[in-house]
Amino acid sequence: MIVTTEDELLKLKDVGRICAVAIETMAKALEPGITTAELDAIGRRVLEENEAESAPEFCYKFPGATCISVNEVVAHGIPGDRVIGAGDLVNIDVSAVKNGLFGDAGASYAVPPVTRQAEKLCRDGRRALWTGLQQVKPGRPLAGIGNAIGEFARKNRYTLIQNLSSHGIGHTLHDEPKEVPTWPDPTETRMIEEGLVFTIEPFLSVGADWAVDGGNGDPWTLYSEPRALTVQYEHTIVATRNGPLILTLAS
Repeated sequence: MIVTTEDELLKLKDVGRICAVAIETMAKALEPGITTAELDAIGRRVLEENEAESAPEFCYKFPGATCISVNEVVAHGIPGDRVIGAGDLVNIDVSAVKNGLFGDAGASYAVPPVTRQAEKLCRDGRRALWTGLQQVKPGRPLAGIGNAIGEFARKNRYTLIQNLSSHGIGHTLHDEPKEVPTWPDPTETRMIEEGLVFTIEPFLSVGADWAVDGGNGDPWTLYSEPRALTVQYEHTIVATRNGPLILTLAS
């Protein structure tokens, strides 16, 4: 999607804010003993109170309002009876639709007591996201985002999940441009247009390169391969002359 009117921008900011508020509210409730279903119910309530709908449910009939991925699960974790434990690494991914426009955001949290490895991974996951954001400006190559994040990961001895990409968003949850890589990809030749709406969401890991299904008939849940702690941080942005305008902020 290319933003062309102030009304579109205001609506994108509104749905983006709702996603961010849902994540913040869920994160505040995150503690040992809560189930992922209970956490999901909190996110659903935030969406409903703000007159938004869950995008995964709306678009794909996902069995939950939000995606909650714990430890070995790298993405698309289904909310259920899994109990969050002390020391778990939890990713909360919220996407929503309101007034015909979509927003998408995510963040990872380490449940206390936090290991030094998990604390550093979360910190560097946020740094990886900001490294990508700094490459956004109209006229620049989309490949610059993945190249910069890839260099950050290499210098800090991390790996990147290379089959979970960023994506365009706006009129649909997965809009053009499709599959924006957050790792170095020499085949990526597209350029960033002014007003382009898309996500940046690197999956930074201490050893995993791929996301794979569990082979148990579950069509949603993806696991890190090889199994390794992985974090994801995500914002929806608009490319402007002044750089990235972040839409998924709580205030």
